Amino acid sequence: QVHLEESGGGLLQTGDSLRLSCTAFGRTGHTYAMSWFRQAPGKEREIVAAINYSGTKTFYTDSVQGRFTISRDGAENTVYLQMNSLKPEDTAVYLCAAVVFGPDIEHGSAWSRASSYDYWGQGTQVTVSS
Repeated sequence: QVHLEESGGGLLQTGDSLRLSCTAFGRTGHTYAMSWFRQAPGKEREIVAAINYSGTKTFYTDSVQGRFTISRDGAENTVYLQMNSLKPEDTAVYLCAAVVFGPDIEHGSAWSRASSYDYWGQGTQVTVSS
């Protein structure tokens, strides 16, 4: 079984920066395609960004392109989400998701679908005030 542990959420102001981290524990010797989703109150879960198992390909939803950067430390199976120029509309619970190896996420829009990922973290709250 794989356990995802997120950290880094907080209360910020418009324009601030924040870095979230997520580490996958449990299945040694495996690498993961990983992603960040977010869910705001009363809204559906939406994709934020994804990264393939090797870290060579990244994907972003339009609303965060140019402001957020996803990266990974492959040796530690840790993924980061650097969030800059935060806006109140970025307020949400941010959830980490992973799939072992996961080459399929590189095809079409698979990276953006929650069903492409097998493991989920509990989430970390990010609140941005105006």
